[in-house]
Amino acid sequence: MQGEQPPIRASTPADAVFLSYASQDAGAARRMCEALRAAGIDVWFDESELRGGDAWDHKIRSQIHDCRLFVAIISASTEKRDEGYFRREWRLAVERAGDMAHKKTFLIPVVIDGTPQRGASVPDKFHELQWTRLPGGETPPAFVERIKRLLVLEAAPVVADSPRGHAPARSARQPSLPTPILWGAGAVAAAVCAYLVLHELPLSTPPSSQSLPTRTAAQQAAPPAGNAAAPSASPHSIAVLPFVNMSGDKEQEYFADGLTEELIDQLAQGSDLKVIARTSSFQFKGRNEDVRTIAAKLAVANLLEGSVRRAGKMLRITAQLVRASDGLHIWSHTYDRTLKDIFKVQSEIAETVTRELNAVLTQSAAPDAPQPNFEAYNLVLQGNFFKARRSPEDLARAIALFKQAIQVDPRYALPWARLGSAYLAQVRIGSASQSDGIPRARAALQHAIELDQHLLWAHYTMAGVYMSELNWEGAAAEIARMQESDPNDKELLPSSKADMYVIWCRMPQAIAISHQLVERNPLDPYSLSGLADREFAAGQLDAAIDTYRRLIALAPGYAGAQASLGQALVFAGRYAEALAATQKESQEAVRLEVLPIVYWAQGDRTRSDQALRELVSRHGDESYGIAEAYAYRGQVGEALDWLERSYQHRDPNLTFVKCDPLLRGLQHEPRYQALLAKLNLIDTPRIH
Repeated sequence: MQGEQPPIRASTPADAVFLSYASQDAGAARRMCEALRAAGIDVWFDESELRGGDAWDHKIRSQIHDCRLFVAIISASTEKRDEGYFRREWRLAVERAGDMAHKKTFLIPVVIDGTPQRGASVPDKFHELQWTRLPGGETPPAFVERIKRLLVLEAAPVVADSPRGHAPARSARQPSLPTPILWGAGAVAAAVCAYLVLHELPLSTPPSSQSLPTRTAAQQAAPPAGNAAAPSASPHSIAVLPFVNMSGDKEQEYFADGLTEELIDQLAQGSDLKVIARTSSFQFKGRNEDVRTIAAKLAVANLLEGSVRRAGKMLRITAQLVRASDGLHIWSHTYDRTLKDIFKVQSEIAETVTRELNAVLTQSAAPDAPQPNFEAYNLVLQGNFFKARRSPEDLARAIALFKQAIQVDPRYALPWARLGSAYLAQVRIGSASQSDGIPRARAALQHAIELDQHLLWAHYTMAGVYMSELNWEGAAAEIARMQESDPNDKELLPSSKADMYVIWCRMPQAIAISHQLVERNPLDPYSLSGLADREFAAGQLDAAIDTYRRLIALAPGYAGAQASLGQALVFAGRYAEALAATQKESQEAVRLEVLPIVYWAQGDRTRSDQALRELVSRHGDESYGIAEAYAYRGQVGEALDWLERSYQHRDPNLTFVKCDPLLRGLQHEPRYQALLAKLNLIDTPRIH
């Protein structure tokens, strides 16, 4: 255990985890250590310079002898080094494991890069175990939960026949029997995977009907406390619950998630089906709730659930359609296919479910439709996982994965479209400048459209690019192309239309679409935020306040929600509540934009001036919010000056300028009308 700094802390080793690593892997080891300690796990992790000597050697031997679990970090660095203190630690740990019962878990090999298991320079005992892969030391919740379970269980084997938990990831070259993941009470803990690799695992014995990842009969039939199945749910309404990864390898979680998303998309294409969107259905991933509770919360009459077992190039997919009112299985089937058939299986399941619900699925992929390279498809799924997290680091990972997919299959349009979307996301979260990110996004999207002119995601994102550039005609043209390609789309197309209605201040139409999006995705914070903002802009203050409160209850940390609630409360004349809500806002810039307004409404000019000066001092480059504050205070000249600055910077927030309640005092000002003219917002276009 080598590094440059003194030990982080001492720990009681009896129930501790010992991390053994080469000095070159200290960063990855630290990330693992921090993730485990954050969960209350005692970790022996030393970063001191190797001092040597009998006393030091005795200390290391004692820690290894007394610790509960020994985690050996394996990498290209350990492979390169024929000698190192970590090799002595490995030998001591193997010696201790030799005195333990066969089923007792002690050794946990963890690979932090692409080092293969076969031929690796590690003790023979390590080759008998399945390896967990945590690229870069990124530690998902599933691994943390597994360590916590192992620390309290007397015997929780990591060998292939373990009936508990999940088996750690293993090398792509070393076949071994996978560990089935059983839903003892009806669900398994959800995992967030790190960077993913393909694994070659042989299929296990087909599971019996009792071992399928389904809820117990009691759970299916018994009504939940305080709930009942939604009586108003349409019989043609359905939610697709996240399919369970049964591969014995939690790093394959992304694949099960990707299949679930594809099924949601295909089912949603059916004009007669109400399909709950991904964001809401994934709220129940890993949660042990019965079907009636889930159906009531999502307002659906049917649920589709299932499992995915991936082994090498083989797949076993089990799907079950469940009626929520009584838990009856309307239909179930198991598909044994190769990976190249994954696209056909998705269509088969979607068509069968729709047929069972007496609806007509439109535009499903034909069995002989062109299919992308599976490796590229797999990389897109991985990229989607990281892109959804939207941090600067995760977006960079997503971009790298989409680029890999393009290298594998340059003629596959989807990774080009996702790449463009990731570039646009970088601009929107501020990790890339508009001048840098927008051209990259546009180039990738144009290439996607050249490959597939009907790819909805490409046109949807391109519309977002045009809106960011304040080019309404370009955005409207992309929406028209979406309408032409798939008039029955229930998510991307209406979302884009609602955005355009807001730009042109046609709030009744925008609100109507927002209600439809929330109905389809009732647990999605983004949909609720959009609805609340549009209700506020339309002057529907009571409705907006209620929706903002729903949003905050669902996602307490949602950026801007408390400040937006504060604004709505100001307009409703509830100033004390407005101040309390605004002061809870976690995002400083947004909080400072609203505080001058709240204080002004309360008649406290001194505090309003102070808050406004702080806003300008700290966030003077975010000029649109400053213009709003000045406009509300009736300082017309200053407000128009800051709006002009926003226009010079091509601030994307100007998409709200025509219908912003805070700017209503400017509507008859010639400079304001001139700004609308420069933005081409005078004549309202026809939006289909």
